[in-house]
Amino acid sequence: MSDRTRTRLLNALKSSGPQTAADLAKGLQVTAVAVRQHLEGLHREDLVGFEDVKGSVGRPKRVWSLTRTGHQQFPDNHATLVVGLLSGLGDIFGPEGIEKLIAHREAHARGSYRDALERAGDLPGKLDALADLRNQEGYMAEVIEDGRGYLLIENHCSICAAATACQGFCRSELNLFRDVLGPEVSVERTEHQLSGGRRCVYRIERRA
Repeated sequence: MSDRTRTRLLNALKSSGPQTAADLAKGLQVTAVAVRQHLEGLHREDLVGFEDVKGSVGRPKRVWSLTRTGHQQFPDNHATLVVGLLSGLGDIFGPEGIEKLIAHREAHARGSYRDALERAGDLPGKLDALADLRNQEGYMAEVIEDGRGYLLIENHCSICAAATACQGFCRSELNLFRDVLGPEVSVERTEHQLSGGRRCVYRIERRA
């Protein structure tokens, strides 16, 4: 694989999120066959992964996305700053200071999330609105209905540095989802990037 093609593929997945080989080929103006060959090479290096997504008709579509290793190919200079600030906050104010920061962030998000979801109507609409909000924040989110309920899938963690330094951020986000979606549904995290998963996945079901 040429270094240029490799870089273009990784950049396309980073900038535009998960895509099929056909979508990538169209965007990069190369053949789908060539893109698939390159993707297989990147897959062997654990830089990309795929998910076969079922549509309403026809064969499932293979959707490619960056793995954690793939995301690490892109410099993230603010991560060092974030970790340093959290460490300093803990040194000055102790664990209580960090918890207050997390609670403040959660309360701020709760207001904007509730406003957006209240306008969305039913549960599918609320989940689409939630995914849109998360995408605006860089999470590469999508919603899939699987017969039992819904999966909110986040292919990227835009607060990975902060969450790695303090997993209270992850706990806070789960609490936020449960709160804004309301008591009529259950929300459980079934995959977790910081626990070794490729992504974060939340199972959302209506309560009986």
